[in-house]
Amino acid sequence: MHVRGLVKRYGRTTAVDGLDLALSAGSVLALLGPNGAGKTTTVEVCEGFLTADAGEVRVLGVDPAGAPDALRARIGVMPQGGGAYPGVHAAEMLRVVAACSAHPLDVGWLIGVLGLESCARTPFKRLSGGQQQRLALACAIVGRPELVFLDEPTAGMDPQGRRLVWDLIDAMRRDGVAVLLTTHLMEEAEALADEVVIVDHGKVVAQGSPAALTACSTHQELRFRAKPGMDLAGLTAALPAEYRAAETKAGRYLVQGRIDPGILSTITAWCAGQGALADDVQVARRSLEDVFLELTGRELRP
Repeated sequence: MHVRGLVKRYGRTTAVDGLDLALSAGSVLALLGPNGAGKTTTVEVCEGFLTADAGEVRVLGVDPAGAPDALRARIGVMPQGGGAYPGVHAAEMLRVVAACSAHPLDVGWLIGVLGLESCARTPFKRLSGGQQQRLALACAIVGRPELVFLDEPTAGMDPQGRRLVWDLIDAMRRDGVAVLLTTHLMEEAEALADEVVIVDHGKVVAQGSPAALTACSTHQELRFRAKPGMDLAGLTAALPAEYRAAETKAGRYLVQGRIDPGILSTITAWCAGQGALADDVQVARRSLEDVFLELTGRELRP
């Protein structure tokens, strides 16, 4: 899937403003952003539910505008809210979707994998939020799609259900399926995504692998224990000017800045010079949530 210069407007409001995306087979792309950033609009354009005002969108080599049947047969869509008829039984809904597919997965097997056996004959409207999400995921993948769009796939799920979905997404990636997901769970994005794209106000503000996005930061911390009351002037002088060192409590020290082997060696040498051994050394890197909040300046909300 390739998106170049995507623009989508609603009246005078530009929801998506020149956005670029690329997703290849057998990979997972996490699209992150605060509410109103343009995530859902972008996904709905790629799914063919909305038409772009400008830019180029190609999904499996096809323009999704108008949702051609040939493309529909090759993609899976898991929208927010489940997308099922309120009165239909869970297993019945899944069988209806499977019947529309040329080579569907075995419905009984999929119900078992997603832990839906106990509610197979329960109407959709009576399912719990997590059960509705799992049924929606089953409907999205039962047709063996080449590309799957997952909008908040684990919203409302307990930890066991969330882990089950993570395992299924990882299995799809191993089978060569391309997965585009939106999520407010930074842990989920870090665990699943090969590529993360953070959007705000309809524009890409950062992209890269989770490791790359969290590694390129000077905002790291090293904490250690040693004898209390050591003179920090020598350590401050030995560290680069942008680093900060402090004794936060008696015998507990904090160094802020980019922590690499050279800096660690400087710190341990300083300790040795004062006849002390650095103990309980811990390095904390910036998390994906830290990156998200730095770039968007907003709290995370579901």
